[in-house]
Amino acid sequence: MKKILLLFAATTLFVSCNETQKQKTEKIPVEQNNGIGDGAPSLSTAFAEGVEKTHNKEAFLEHNNVSFDIALNFNGEERLNGTFTMRTNSTKIKYESEDGKTIIYDGKDVFLSPKDAEMKSARFDILTWPYFMAMPFKLTDPGTIWGPVEQVSEKDNEYSRAKLTFKNDIGDTADDWYEVYVDNNTNLLSYAAYIVTFGKSVEKAEEAPHAILYANYQVINDIAIANTWKFYNWSKEEGLYGDIIGDATLSNIKFTESADYTVSKNAKKVEAPK
Repeated sequence: MKKILLLFAATTLFVSCNETQKQKTEKIPVEQNNGIGDGAPSLSTAFAEGVEKTHNKEAFLEHNNVSFDIALNFNGEERLNGTFTMRTNSTKIKYESEDGKTIIYDGKDVFLSPKDAEMKSARFDILTWPYFMAMPFKLTDPGTIWGPVEQVSEKDNEYSRAKLTFKNDIGDTADDWYEVYVDNNTNLLSYAAYIVTFGKSVEKAEEAPHAILYANYQVINDIAIANTWKFYNWSKEEGLYGDIIGDATLSNIKFTESADYTVSKNAKKVEAPK
């Protein structure tokens, strides 16, 4: 699918819901230096902080927890159908599937219940999809490393783009990277290309980068959240290309001040990949 029509729908809906954000939008310039030595913040840092501000990270973190239902499909098959609950700072996460499985991330380890449940991707699922949901609010998390900001044109759209990598001790897959595309008209996160090194080498992962396109932005408690995801193949030269390879719908998005992340006694620990 060569045209990214969903981006225009996302832009129209968000602007209509929150016109004041439009007044704050500025085009991010191409980075000339990283600001080291003069005490000034780098343009990459300003880029990341600007996106977080547009999405209203401050309001997001004022809440203790956020929950949402997800229906995720890949290659024509259902991948997930259930409910995520997570601390807004991502320190605890719970996933409850419609077929009775529960995954808990307690800030250190991952547990799956019941003990006889089979879910090969449990650790990947509990760490990946909540990250995608919260990505606009995590761009300046500890351990994030940003490359220079570039101006790019793709299929009649103008973006600011920068590469996000991570320090070596961050998560299960510190070798993952993202190419983050921000719409210059709205300063919303439009899409992010990425590789998945979970269970594979960087070289193998880089043979087939994918991208998640964020669409149908909603303003919930003054916070911009996309409730539709589309997945594509990606290359740095072409950007998004081909047909949609996956999609997800988020619904019943709500913020709560309390949530239960208790690990069941009938749970087993899911080890990280070696």
